[in-house]
Amino acid sequence: MSKKEILNNEASLTNQEIAFVTNRDGNSEIYVMDINGENLRNITKNDSLDFSPYWSRDTQNIYFYSKRDGNAEIYTINSDGTGLKRLTNHPTTDVLPKLSPDGETIVFISDRDSISRNIYLMNKDGSNIRQLTKNSFYEESPSWSNNGQEILFTRQLRNLSDTSHAGNGEIHIMDLNGKNVRRLTNKIGYDSGAKFSPNGKLIAFYGVKDNNWDLFIMNSDGTNLYNLTNDNIECYSPDWSADGQWLVYTAGNNGNYNIWKINVSTKERIQLTNTKGRNESPVWKK
Repeated sequence: MSKKEILNNEASLTNQEIAFVTNRDGNSEIYVMDINGENLRNITKNDSLDFSPYWSRDTQNIYFYSKRDGNAEIYTINSDGTGLKRLTNHPTTDVLPKLSPDGETIVFISDRDSISRNIYLMNKDGSNIRQLTKNSFYEESPSWSNNGQEILFTRQLRNLSDTSHAGNGEIHIMDLNGKNVRRLTNKIGYDSGAKFSPNGKLIAFYGVKDNNWDLFIMNSDGTNLYNLTNDNIECYSPDWSADGQWLVYTAGNNGNYNIWKINVSTKERIQLTNTKGRNESPVWKK
């Protein structure tokens, strides 16, 4: 059986899909594709920039942020591209939404109350916005623990662009009330995009090694850190499969980035997209 046939069987048996961002149409749009890289659909179809998709728990909706109204705001859309709803409405920046495991609360990043970026919560319909962290740090990439009681995030000591190799961004975790903040990484360079494995025992993230992005895995308490990719190309934005056996991620360089998946045990890699430009921020439908 060919690799393509194997992948087709895998997709049909599990109905797995991936949402991701691509500029193949000239600007950043959110697409959905099957796990074999086929059946691509443009969900957003807008002339502005759309980023950072995240599936709802019932997989019927996708949360994302967009600059279609002049600044970055958070939206939700049905997975078939219908039913667009704007959830935030503020003149500053609201980005990187992640829905809680119970499907009721969104964690996101905003600079609406300071010159830095802090972590906020709101109800899934955009109501009841409240600030969770209040400091002068630059914070990004929030994600939930599996029980919804803790939040992983990156904290940086000075404000730099989201994709900078500079600075010392470290992975932290805190309780849902913003207290009991603990630092999990302590390595040179910027670390971000942390996500718990489905069983909650591991955390995957991307970080800088030798001025290059690689994927890392560590225990949930920050111990036993190891470099999963150790590659000479950029590897970033990992997301776990539902069974915890694979990570889907972005890899590339020189302005061309594609979606791959890697087996966390065998390190087998399979390329899912193959186009020029940027294909990034993949998230697995679970």
